[in-house]
Amino acid sequence: MRDPVLDIPCVTIDGQQKTLADFDGKVLLVVNTASKCGFTPQYKGLEALWQRYRDQGLVVLGFPCDQFGHQEPGDEAQIAAFCERNFGVSFPLFAKIDVNGGEAHPLFVELKKRAPGLLGSKSIKWNFTKFLIADEGRTVERFSSRTSPDSLATQIEAHL
Repeated sequence: MRDPVLDIPCVTIDGQQKTLADFDGKVLLVVNTASKCGFTPQYKGLEALWQRYRDQGLVVLGFPCDQFGHQEPGDEAQIAAFCERNFGVSFPLFAKIDVNGGEAHPLFVELKKRAPGLLGSKSIKWNFTKFLIADEGRTVERFSSRTSPDSLATQIEAHL
């Protein structure tokens, strides 16, 4: 039976409806992102992971969020253009969402429950928190903003 986390609806940065099930059988790296953050250069590392492992089954998924210091002020078109122009991002990006509070996207509500962080299951501390989802949604690992994308290679390879 497929894990229900895979059926949570999401909207791509260009307005298409998707669920994580659209990436069935893949290892997913879900990241809340921002364009004006000290961690923004991690886009380069995320793109490198995507390029290195996509043919083996990794999909990096970026979810822009403006809840931390107003560091993602743009609209979806501006975010997409920024990511491509500055970091060559080609991995899937999604519409801007909230990751904390009453309006938190259901995907992040569920991910926080399955992999609580420093602040527990109710909050994400900052931009570029990463969730590695494997085994068709049954395994969720959480990594802090300070965890560089390249340091995740071992964990990713273990699930591919």
